[in-house]
Amino acid sequence: MQVIDFPLRGDFITLDNLLKATGLAGSGGAAKAMVADGLVQVDGRDELRKTCKIRAGQVVSVQGARVRVVAPAAPVSPVRTGS
Repeated sequence: MQVIDFPLRGDFITLDNLLKATGLAGSGGAAKAMVADGLVQVDGRDELRKTCKIRAGQVVSVQGARVRVVAPAAPVSPVRTGS
C-alpha cells in the first residue's frame, strides 16, 4: 500500500482538493466522482461529502493508497550563542 504524507498549509484542505493535490485523482471532477462513488474513506469510515474539511492528523484511504495529513513543521529559530 502506498503511503503519502501530505503537509497541510493552513487549517484544512477539502477532500476533493486533497485527492487532486496528491495525484490520486487526475482532476477535481475525478476526485468528486471518486467520493460520490463511495471509494474514499476518512479515518476508516466511508466519506460521501466531496468538500468535507480534512485536518492535520486525519488519514484518507483510497484505491490502495493512504494519505496521512500532517501539520507543517514549525520554523526553526537560529540558535544564538552568547557573546
